[in-house]
Amino acid sequence: MEIIQSQIHNSRPAQFWNLLMTCYNKKLRQTRPEQLHNFIMAPLHSRVNGWSLPLHSFQLITLLLYSYLAVVGFGIYIPLLPTEWKYAAYGAIGIIFVHHLITHLVAVTIDPADRNILVEKNYAKPMPFFDRSKHKHVIQNQHCYLCEADIGPKTKHCITCNKCIANFDHHCNWLNNCVGSRNYWFFFNAVASAVAGNFLMIVVILYVFIQFFVDPAQLRTSPQFENFSKNGTWLAFLPIAPVEMTATGILAIAIFTVLLGGASFLMLGHLLLFHLYLLCKNMNTYEYMTQHRPKQSTESREMSEETASATTCRMEPLQDLSQVRKPDDATPSSVSA
Repeated sequence: MEIIQSQIHNSRPAQFWNLLMTCYNKKLRQTRPEQLHNFIMAPLHSRVNGWSLPLHSFQLITLLLYSYLAVVGFGIYIPLLPTEWKYAAYGAIGIIFVHHLITHLVAVTIDPADRNILVEKNYAKPMPFFDRSKHKHVIQNQHCYLCEADIGPKTKHCITCNKCIANFDHHCNWLNNCVGSRNYWFFFNAVASAVAGNFLMIVVILYVFIQFFVDPAQLRTSPQFENFSKNGTWLAFLPIAPVEMTATGILAIAIFTVLLGGASFLMLGHLLLFHLYLLCKNMNTYEYMTQHRPKQSTESREMSEETASATTCRMEPLQDLSQVRKPDDATPSSVSA
């Protein structure tokens, strides 16, 4: 220890600080991908769809949020609406919620791979090594050397799914699946119905909240309230399984739900407007991100060439694996928006 301290003391201050800063250089601390000379190791197996393991935590969040809004909306607040509005809300919001659930599950379940991949690929078969000494890019002349199949002109190879996606748009963590031409409209319908369902549910809850202070009698029209007409007891889950609640509980849950639904509405609304813009421009998310990527240095561009992201979804194409996993570069990290 005395020898080390003596060396540090006797060395030039500039050299010492240069050495110290080098030790904390971020690039030197990053982990490189596993390499075998000119070979690059891809993940062993490809994913089939959004149910393939490992599942993403965002999937659980999505299902929990959907379940919470359905239980609170249909169990507490819609039953408190006046009779002439109650059944209209049940019908309209119920159809939207069912539509969202179906389109969401279909978007997760569909395999978005290129048609030739669906015909030729064996998902149980391990992926081959990619040999850069033989091929410069993973995809050349519309042939993928990892999937070992001819593919369409807009097909991209996704890192996460580890297969070629037909008309690749983006990889969505909320679906835990890629979005391509095979499931894009199910994804779009799921987003649109989620925005509409959130908006209508917020309107219903705000009406109940305001009416509670203006004229609470308009919220107590159900026959079950006749036994509680002289006290402040409120009922939830009418008319099937009435549960007594306090006025404070009704209001507190309303405030929390409006805040939660409002945040969800803003994020999903932004995503919906973005995809409406893309449809008007006749382009997909990947094309938009590659065209609007800010100018970067050559090294930075190589590091982020295949990891562009948009809104709540992650894009991970592998059109050119040599740009993503070069021996002198660090492993690119995925960016979620």
